[in-house]
Amino acid sequence: MNELQRQIIQELHVLPTIHVEEEIRKSIDFLKEYAKKYSFVKGFVLGISGGQDSTLVGKLAQLAVDELNEEQEATSYSFWAVRLPYGMQFDEQDCQDALDYIQPTKIYTVNVKNAVDASFEALAMAGIELSDFAKGNEKARERMKVQFSIAAMNQAVVLGTDHAAEAITGFYTKFGDGGADLMPIFRLNKRQGRQILAYLNCPEHLYLKVPTADLEEDRPSLPDEVALGVTYDQIDDYLEGKTIPQQARQTLEGYYIRSMHKRHLPITIFDTFWK
Repeated sequence: MNELQRQIIQELHVLPTIHVEEEIRKSIDFLKEYAKKYSFVKGFVLGISGGQDSTLVGKLAQLAVDELNEEQEATSYSFWAVRLPYGMQFDEQDCQDALDYIQPTKIYTVNVKNAVDASFEALAMAGIELSDFAKGNEKARERMKVQFSIAAMNQAVVLGTDHAAEAITGFYTKFGDGGADLMPIFRLNKRQGRQILAYLNCPEHLYLKVPTADLEEDRPSLPDEVALGVTYDQIDDYLEGKTIPQQARQTLEGYYIRSMHKRHLPITIFDTFWK
């Protein structure tokens, strides 16, 4: 293990192996403690995409809400699950299966297509032609904007799904899916998330499906591993301190260095990491 690998593992707080029950408890207690500390918080909001990460965070959020309400012998806390399709989503059935599994307090559906297209057209009228990739980021930011609006009207905070395998690569949209209030699974890699969902009796097809961001229209349903040029098994092995092929290691470390700004609050004159 080289020094940079050691530094990355330490920064992202990844354990080489996990005790599943302990990690579930850590995430649930984190959410509960935050809600108890800040009396204005009456619950959590999260967009449900039908993939592994939002299914996991959604389930943990609902478990936390259930415990909070049970402890108070009331129904003071809620989990608002949000469907945020752009038009029609190709894996909509997976999204519905995830909602059935999570059993959220309430479900909202907000189609972001009109808002994203209006923004795209307004920019075009100003002479700014967004690339397909940039439009994909526009979708992610619109989805997060909607979640914050729902949170504002329900005295809630917005949850994010960022985990160690995303964090090392910066494979998320800055101020989009990376712009949440709380990140309950930060520290876990992809395979550890699968372990937890299996333990929580999640339907297998929701965590064994091929991960895809599905933001680009020119390359619909593009698998994450194709976009990244490295597999999640390689990413997870690296984060667990194992040796991976040199090309994969160089790719990962390159992503980590280039995406440092994503893992940092807005930069001030007092920050030196970028120099």
